[in-house]
Amino acid sequence: MSIFVTRPYTPPLEEYLVELKRIWDDKIFTNQGRCVTELESRLKSFLDVDNIQLVSNGTIALQVALETFGRLAKNELNSQKREVITTPFTYVATTNSIIWQYYEPVFVDIEKDNFTLDPAMLEDAITKNTYAIMPVHVFGYACKVDEIQGIAKKHQVPVIYDAAHAFGSRYKGKSLLSYGDLATISFHATKLYHMAEGGGIIVNDSNLQDKVDLLKRFGHFYDDYIYPGINAKISEIQAALGLVNLNHIQEIIKARKEICESYDALLQGVVQRPKVQEDLEYNYAYYPVVFKSEDDLLKVMTKLKEHDIFPRRYFYPSLNKLPYVKPSSCPISESISSRILCLPLFVGLTAEEISKICKLIKECLV
Repeated sequence: MSIFVTRPYTPPLEEYLVELKRIWDDKIFTNQGRCVTELESRLKSFLDVDNIQLVSNGTIALQVALETFGRLAKNELNSQKREVITTPFTYVATTNSIIWQYYEPVFVDIEKDNFTLDPAMLEDAITKNTYAIMPVHVFGYACKVDEIQGIAKKHQVPVIYDAAHAFGSRYKGKSLLSYGDLATISFHATKLYHMAEGGGIIVNDSNLQDKVDLLKRFGHFYDDYIYPGINAKISEIQAALGLVNLNHIQEIIKARKEICESYDALLQGVVQRPKVQEDLEYNYAYYPVVFKSEDDLLKVMTKLKEHDIFPRRYFYPSLNKLPYVKPSSCPISESISSRILCLPLFVGLTAEEISKICKLIKECLV
């Protein structure tokens, strides 16, 4: 059987069928039904956040978050600002969401130790046209949130964290999702906690809660039309899977931690690993490794593929090199993106499979 970089967690089917039966009995499939309402409440408690708005996927979460401060939300001042400062080292959805909302991505290079946006370069990128800052807690590692917030406050620019990978990560005793004005999350099937497809917006500014809620469901409340909103709602079917998977989240994270620790032991001194902050409680979302050269990476990928093992080049290429963005230089991101590989990580990956993967990597490098 092929080993892919990830495999969706599947809870016992009978547990999901219980939730589906309740939906069939309720005959409510959308519009904040029982499952969505219950899941939002449980997620607020588990994640230790004040407000979460569930939406249909992680990309539309970014799009709605972007418009919370802009022209659709009747902020004429911000509607004239068209630049969003972001990182080139992330999945392309981050950049695409900016472009789809007719903003221009401005890339700031990353830190070489944990691959997040480098705040030392942030202030120089802010101009009179800066609309927002959108850093990414890449792989679930924490951005330097205090430094970023200080710069943002000085220049009165909102911070929207793309926290797609950060479910369950905590920093300085708080949920990593609780930093920034808004933080977005993905519940795609590839994530450690999923509902097949879905996303969320964590609203850390209480003044924005009603605005986000309206923007995600057409912008009106009964006959009162307030914003030109969109349909970003999540369905009861998705939320039902979310409820069931949340029952298993601790065992999911525990299993992933054990796999990561096995990799650590077998690959010590063989590959470079990200540096995790002392105050970070990590969620074990991914297992990225960095090779000395792109040639080494390609050798490893070829060797693993010969054995039906398929890691992924998260994230390649560096997004500042996309053909449809303004050219810019981000040498650290460009270097890391050419040499980084995420190894298979999912509940059910066996000790024998982990050992085989590491053995094949060592054969290429040692």
